[in-house]
Amino acid sequence: MKNVHLKAYGKINLSLDVKGLTDDGFHLVEMIMQQILLCDEVDLKWREGDEPFSIKLKTNRPYLPVDERNLAYKAALMMRETYAPDMRGSLEINIRKRIPVAAGLAGGSSNGAAVIHGLNVLWDLGLDMEELCAAGARLGSDVPFCIMGQAAENPELKKIFDGDPLACHCALATGTGTELTPVKKGLRSHLVLSKPPISVSTAEVYRGIDNEEIPLRPDTDKLLEALEKNNRDSIRKNMVNVLENYTLKRYPIVVYTKNKVQSLCGEDGVLMSGSGPTVFGLCDSISQSRRVCEAMLRENRESFWTRTTF
Repeated sequence: MKNVHLKAYGKINLSLDVKGLTDDGFHLVEMIMQQILLCDEVDLKWREGDEPFSIKLKTNRPYLPVDERNLAYKAALMMRETYAPDMRGSLEINIRKRIPVAAGLAGGSSNGAAVIHGLNVLWDLGLDMEELCAAGARLGSDVPFCIMGQAAENPELKKIFDGDPLACHCALATGTGTELTPVKKGLRSHLVLSKPPISVSTAEVYRGIDNEEIPLRPDTDKLLEALEKNNRDSIRKNMVNVLENYTLKRYPIVVYTKNKVQSLCGEDGVLMSGSGPTVFGLCDSISQSRRVCEAMLRENRESFWTRTTF
């Protein structure tokens, strides 16, 4: 039996703008994505044999599907069908979830990315970063960024992709979210995350945002310049997520959570991640992030203190 253990890191959006629609109805975006230390853990065990190919998926969250509805399971099927159609044997995937589910933090996408990386190692496929990201794009728009971030942070993957510019912690995403440009200097900050006890449909938010007035859009160039110079004041002021214009109007508990985090972290530097409902706030120190988290745990059970990866 061969096995591999990988950490599947979450992400936050430092900015998110919607630029229009493709001819087939997909939204065009421009956003800066940043990996965070909060992660799931994914263990893969592979036993090659004569029996037909099989997948067994387990997770510590009993409400999560363990079949083709799970992105990690779907990733394994895709990798076998695309790169190893004659592979026979049994694959076990065990996911220890920490990242909240349906939270705008790419938890499911990071699990799928870890399976892609893991099978590349276990099956000696020798795929490079461009090929891995292309495989991830077939599963979802956040998966390629998760592949890039995991390659930059997991020790076992860093040995393989050391020096590859696509192995990075922060990236500018354009197009439908899968056209990624590494950002050399990402955000260095402690954070607090707080997810209200609701789920928000990404599809619903993107459908709805087309009919919303958007008074303020992110200035991506200014934010990239602020990151390059590590200008925290400018970073905070240029963090804008246009999807808030839909989610905050329809989910009062997200508004309450954002207001509460702002009261603890300051008016700037607090933003909804992705389509929500998770809100994150930048903190100046680990001690502040822990204090803010303790206060937010009284509001939302799924609150965490963490930091960005860099």
